[in-house]
Amino acid sequence: MLAHLSDNASPSIIAGTNARVGFDAQRNGKLWSNLKEICELLQLPAFASAADEEVLFQHVQFKAGQRIHTIGQPFDMLYIVNSGFLKTALIDEAGNEHVLGFPMRGDLFGMDGIHSKYHTCEAAALTSCDIILVPFKTLAALGRKHAELEIAIFSAMSRELVREQAMVSMLGSLSSEARVARFLVNLSDRFARMGYSGKQFNLRMTRQEIGSYLGLTLETVSRTFSAFNKIGLIAIDQRAVEIRDLHALKTLRRLPPSIGRPKAARPTQPSAEAA
Repeated sequence: MLAHLSDNASPSIIAGTNARVGFDAQRNGKLWSNLKEICELLQLPAFASAADEEVLFQHVQFKAGQRIHTIGQPFDMLYIVNSGFLKTALIDEAGNEHVLGFPMRGDLFGMDGIHSKYHTCEAAALTSCDIILVPFKTLAALGRKHAELEIAIFSAMSRELVREQAMVSMLGSLSSEARVARFLVNLSDRFARMGYSGKQFNLRMTRQEIGSYLGLTLETVSRTFSAFNKIGLIAIDQRAVEIRDLHALKTLRRLPPSIGRPKAARPTQPSAEAA
């Protein structure tokens, strides 16, 4: 089965059940993953029969700026992030981008195409990425063969839906400062789960992209970062972030106007001569 990749990515063929034959060199070069490995990457419960499956899943490398899938592209593939950072986004009729999420290592994406058989959003690499291609038909066949795998995959999809629901709830109920704080807390948690530092990390997305994701303007995001830096919640230098008070970020509701927002200009009093 040919992967439907964008023009600026290298096309590749996905291995079937006989994929082990003749692919030893690629396997040693970390270009393929078996079922057990992708289950571990997705943090799915291990099941004994996974080790016996011969099917392999190919890795494809993307450079920053390349699209993994585009809006309207026929759906036949799911994707797992092995390394790197991406964004998923909707593009409206006016060409404006609305960021939906930032997939990173261990995240599953591409599920938007399951219902209509076409992708309704696009996914683009923010950094160099290693993506594992998972043909949907292959995954469905494995699910029919292994009931525990089918349940585990549904669990992984549900996990992504719960994350999206939490995001929608946050946008509707929190102040702009609290949205930025929760965003940093979420990134900290995700980095920690991947085995990296949850206190010091680099933002792979721009302030503009963060604002689009949180429903805020670029200026609001930049001003809030500066305010957090000023009162010691974080230390930030360009894209390098150090979390200094994680608990305060988790519980923050709103900053005082004198810190979080520019002061309103006072009306000038007319002079005696003018009067």
